[in-house]
Amino acid sequence: MLRRRMLIMLGVVLLIVLVLAGYKAFSIYTMIQGFSAPKPPISVAVATATEQPWQARLPTVGTLKALQGVDLSLETDGTVIDLQFESGQKVKAGQPLLRLDSAVESALLETALADLGLAQLDYGRGSQLVGSQAISKGEFDRLSAVQKKSKASVNQLKAALGKKSIVAPFSGTIGIRQVDIGDYLASGTMIATLQDLSSLYVDFFVPEQSIPKIALGQPVQIVVAAYPTQTFPGTISAINPKVENSTRNVQVRATLANPDGKLLPGMFASLQVMLPDPQPRIVVPESAITYTLYGNSLYVVAQKKAEDGSLEKDDKGQPILIAERRFIETGERRDGQVMIIKGLRNGEKVVTAGQIKLDNGAHIAISDDKTLAEKNSPPPVD
Repeated sequence: MLRRRMLIMLGVVLLIVLVLAGYKAFSIYTMIQGFSAPKPPISVAVATATEQPWQARLPTVGTLKALQGVDLSLETDGTVIDLQFESGQKVKAGQPLLRLDSAVESALLETALADLGLAQLDYGRGSQLVGSQAISKGEFDRLSAVQKKSKASVNQLKAALGKKSIVAPFSGTIGIRQVDIGDYLASGTMIATLQDLSSLYVDFFVPEQSIPKIALGQPVQIVVAAYPTQTFPGTISAINPKVENSTRNVQVRATLANPDGKLLPGMFASLQVMLPDPQPRIVVPESAITYTLYGNSLYVVAQKKAEDGSLEKDDKGQPILIAERRFIETGERRDGQVMIIKGLRNGEKVVTAGQIKLDNGAHIAISDDKTLAEKNSPPPVD
């Protein structure tokens, strides 16, 4: 009886072990089938590498300057009695701006004019008398000298009187005035700044080895921090005929129009000098490039090949596409495009979105979903 119970217990234990072993074997088999099952292709967005003319540019920085600009100041002292402009006003050339008290100079001028009138009368009588020898030649010469001296005094006082006022030397925009009516101004006091903003200069420097690349009339593109999305065109108008000894750079000046008055003198400008003779270069979207410390790379769309070199196809008869990682040499980046110097051929398709999920040789499918780039693209690298 005891022996029978032991056999039953052993049988039950053996059955439990067999059931557990079968369950474990089934689990392992299911896992193996899961690993061996083909993975679905990874959806990616692609773009075609194209060859297009690529105009080389010479980047540099500079400072904007007015076509004409001056700080208005007086050559003499006096009290302000009249202001004929407002801060920020546009003025015309020759327009009166300021007048100082000139009562003393005006009175002196009237005296000098009276003296000049008398000297001219004496000279007129003397010219008649010297002909009839009623006066000596020496007396006539003295009358002539007195007349010339009186004219000089009048001209001197007129010049002094003219310095008691300021007129606009050219058309432009006047700045914030620094004086008021009644102020006593010493000579040299600045009244306001006057700037002609119709056109501007931008002065910049280029290294001496770049001198053969630039010439008069060459186009430049200017960007300022105030309008980062807008480009202002200009042309090179002057090249300094001297290399700076300390920096070995050459000063260059470009001229640009400013019809809207957006640009102001003193602004910091980033420039791109457009170099001549554009060359054909392979270009791809910047989102296709993966930048790393050990090199830049991208994924090229390729067709999977069998061991005999034939193209593999899926159950629908279409070629199986894979992602081939390729290291490349990149050049200049511009407007979301990157120039490829080495490692890519014209017409090859490159992955522009979905690279995060890819490995070399991964099965891919080209997607037409426009939101794929926003969801899967790696963050841009500055």
